[in-house]
Amino acid sequence: MIVDDHAIIRRMVREVFEAENWEVLYAANGAEGVQKAQVVKPGLIIPDLSMPVMNGLDAARELKVLMPHVPLLMFTNNAAEIVEKEARSAGISGVISKSDPDGLKQLFARAKALLRQDGAGAQCAS
Repeated sequence: MIVDDHAIIRRMVREVFEAENWEVLYAANGAEGVQKAQVVKPGLIIPDLSMPVMNGLDAARELKVLMPHVPLLMFTNNAAEIVEKEARSAGISGVISKSDPDGLKQLFARAKALLRQDGAGAQCAS
């Protein structure tokens, strides 16, 4: 599941994952992401950091309590070291920069690796 307040980012990420036959759902903010995740039980959650209503760190903290085994990868423009440190303490496995020219490729590669590592057999980035 992609959790990002920018429709163009959701679409770009969705296109990359769907090109590899992954099922992809999305939410427009952290609160919506937490609510949807409880219903759809995604195999992976990709939150942004800065979003209205609830930011990605707060959403990650809630999601880790509700779904401790679901991996999270943050895809954000704020990939500073301090953000990565906070993200890891919130239960996020990695932070990928949106501004990196290879950011989408890195995001997909990390997502695949995380799902393999966690033993999630289904290819679902719901």
